[in-house]
Amino acid sequence: MIQTITSIILVLVLWGSASAQVGRAEGLVNPDLASEKELLALPHMNPTIVKSIVEHRPFFRMTDLNSLLAKSLSKEQLAELYGKMFVQINLNTASEEEILMIPGTGKRMLREFLEYRPYKMLAQFHKEIGKYVNDKELARLEQYVFVPVNLNTASDEDILSIPGTGKRMLREFKEYRPYTNIEQFRKEIGKYVDRKEVARLERYVTLN
Repeated sequence: MIQTITSIILVLVLWGSASAQVGRAEGLVNPDLASEKELLALPHMNPTIVKSIVEHRPFFRMTDLNSLLAKSLSKEQLAELYGKMFVQINLNTASEEEILMIPGTGKRMLREFLEYRPYKMLAQFHKEIGKYVNDKELARLEQYVFVPVNLNTASDEDILSIPGTGKRMLREFKEYRPYTNIEQFRKEIGKYVDRKEVARLERYVTLN
């Protein structure tokens, strides 16, 4: 009975996030947004490492964060940490190295991630990767990935799935449609947030 209820809940979670383009982070910490207190609570963190993370963010690729942390932590420590904290990867552009940094992936899952490119929406990831793993594992993997949202056609739900956005930023994203180039996005959204935050948000959007 408990197993059945758990399965139903997982299906509802996946269904609810199917139209969003950024994976729902069920407990996975975003190093670009986490407070120092949240970072310190993670495995193998100390004040020096946390300070370095804060000074260097935002991280545009998971490899950038990994290069920083590898100066202080072993491969085993990094593997444990990445089960708790990660820079979400773009399903269409992430390198093989980045995909393999997702805990629990290996060459077989790497092959499956790559096989279904290009991903047009996160629902495609659910459908294709769901052929190989159960719902619980699919929900876990989803936390680590995203498909960029189209600035001109994205739904409210899509935009709000971008980490760190809210109703105010949703309004600003939509106000300047149609976007004709990414420079327009930088200029208009730059009226409301600083350069680093514009760059962080830009990771999650596209005009294609």
